[in-house]
Amino acid sequence: MDASPNPNGNPFPLDGEGIWCEVLRPPGALPPRPALFLDRDGVVVEEVNYLSKPEDVRLVPGAAAIVAAVNRRDIPVVLITNQSGIGRGLYGWDAFAAVQRTILDLLTRAGARVDAVYACPHYPDHPARKPNPGMLLRAEKALRLDMRASWAVGDRASDLEAAQRAGLAGGVHVLSGHGADPGERTAALALAAPGFKVATAPSVAEAAMSIPLLAG
Repeated sequence: MDASPNPNGNPFPLDGEGIWCEVLRPPGALPPRPALFLDRDGVVVEEVNYLSKPEDVRLVPGAAAIVAAVNRRDIPVVLITNQSGIGRGLYGWDAFAAVQRTILDLLTRAGARVDAVYACPHYPDHPARKPNPGMLLRAEKALRLDMRASWAVGDRASDLEAAQRAGLAGGVHVLSGHGADPGERTAALALAAPGFKVATAPSVAEAAMSIPLLAG
């Protein structure tokens, strides 16, 4: 992990700003590599408002297969998630940790893995909370990533805005989760600009076809 437990006895991998920073596969001596950044709720797991119970976790169909395919290319997979439910006092890090264990276990059973997990509990605003790029930039430093070749997949325009502001090559907006909410796809497409491509897909299962680093 790239963040040690709080010296006051907090057992969770929180940094000095209270951001969950968990590196599951350190990069070792590898040179900078591109990564695939995935929003969690609505992209990897089915959307549940303020997901806080392991029994409510369901993987989005096809999500594990895509993660496994990325794993086979030795491309780091990073989960990036806003968790305002913690900031609002609806649940705590213990509940988040239990949900995360379930997600990682389900992925493992399907032959897939993630390299790191970042979660921001702060609400309404913080440099790490998407659409701000703070969590992605933490991953860049911890995993030594080539951000200019990296891509993101999200169900909200804010996921892609965070990717754009972090210097990624592009993002894919999916219709799962909140992706079909009014205005989300339009706002996501509006982020397309020189140096940042925006693609669309029904869900993460089809997103790989739009990501150059996964082509071929």
